[in-house]
Amino acid sequence: MRRLTALPDPQLPPSQSTAARGDADDAAIGPCPLCGRPMVPGPSLDRHHWVPRSEGGREQTLMHRICHRKIHSVLTERDLAAAYDSPDALRTHPEIARFLRWVRKKPPEYMDRHRRKRR
Repeated sequence: MRRLTALPDPQLPPSQSTAARGDADDAAIGPCPLCGRPMVPGPSLDRHHWVPRSEGGREQTLMHRICHRKIHSVLTERDLAAAYDSPDALRTHPEIARFLRWVRKKPPEYMDRHRRKRR
């Protein structure tokens, strides 16, 4: 049996709609905090914890799935917590910087896999 999900009620104020509660389809989405490309609601977005939950982090931000996957394919959770806990810090990593130069030429909905494993 299929489970039905509630859609936002147009009669409710924004504070009570699903977009305001932080669901995956947030209404007003700005640029990706890592690559700066516009974010489009849908499967091309992920939530990223700047400090991994396993290291006690709570703050999270929407970003492109491809950017999120690249971060985790290059860095361990310990590295993220110790030195790369912000977009500015991540941009200083040589492999992430090379990736950003490449991905900025792609459309906002672009998704691909990363074949390189963490070191």
